[in-house]
Amino acid sequence: MIKDNSNPPLVSSSLHACADRAINHHLNPSSTPGPPDDGLGLFTVRKGLDAETLLVNATEDLASVQALASHLAFEIDGIPRSVALGICRMVETIQLLVNEALNEHCAGIEK
Repeated sequence: MIKDNSNPPLVSSSLHACADRAINHHLNPSSTPGPPDDGLGLFTVRKGLDAETLLVNATEDLASVQALASHLAFEIDGIPRSVALGICRMVETIQLLVNEALNEHCAGIEK
């Protein structure tokens, strides 16, 4: 009996093209075309935003990542828990730096 296969057959020309790109990426990094610098990346930051807005949003995003990593750390055990706690501590450090930059920026505005 023949089983149905949900995977489509692989086209060897596309495999060769992918392999060539992967090899060139690792062996000839200067010949690998990079992404176009057209400002239309997957995520962009709107032009004209002031530093305070950027720092406040970064602080809120870091707090969200911190909450996610903390929650994860207490749901798992062993080495993965240590990794999650390491992420928590790195995020806390980055959050302190961003908060300090925000404080310095706001202090500069008040003068």
